[in-house]
Amino acid sequence: MRAATAARLTVVALLSLLLSACAGAVEDTGDDGFISGNGEITFIDPGKRDPAPELSGTDLDGNEITTKDFAGKVLVVNLWGSWCAPCRKEAPALAKASADLADQNVQFLGLLTKDDPASAKAFNAKFDIDYPSIDDAAGRNQAAFADSLPSMAIPTTWVIDANGDVAARVMGELTEATLSGLVEQTKKSTR
Repeated sequence: MRAATAARLTVVALLSLLLSACAGAVEDTGDDGFISGNGEITFIDPGKRDPAPELSGTDLDGNEITTKDFAGKVLVVNLWGSWCAPCRKEAPALAKASADLADQNVQFLGLLTKDDPASAKAFNAKFDIDYPSIDDAAGRNQAAFADSLPSMAIPTTWVIDANGDVAARVMGELTEATLSGLVEQTKKSTR
């Protein structure tokens, strides 16, 4: 028990040290309402996690979709738009992580913001992204995180544990290694 706790604390400390250079606030990029994140990572201990909101809407083809469809899986939710430069930069990392983690009970889900489905479909084809996205033009699903780990930054990525609780949030562009590490840390820490 002590060895597991010590190992967990070591992983958290190393992750914190590695990512401390990325910590800080979000930055407003202008009068268009776009706020970019700086890569700040928040990880919540299992006993302190809040339930994730139920996300729902239509996918890029107009079909109904909800996070209930993925109950019992680790869920990676990425807030994005095809017009967002950091979203384009992180897209290959999301596509690779999604493919690499697909057989490990991990599901990816996009929240498309301030965009249209046609542009989003072209973006997904360009970057080989095959996981679904909810068209969240009104921002209702993004706002639903207000009680757990809210964000105004685009992109933002949340990791929801298999129990349906919000475990982590990255505000801003992320790498495949960061995302895979957060998913692994989430899986190991979930009771």
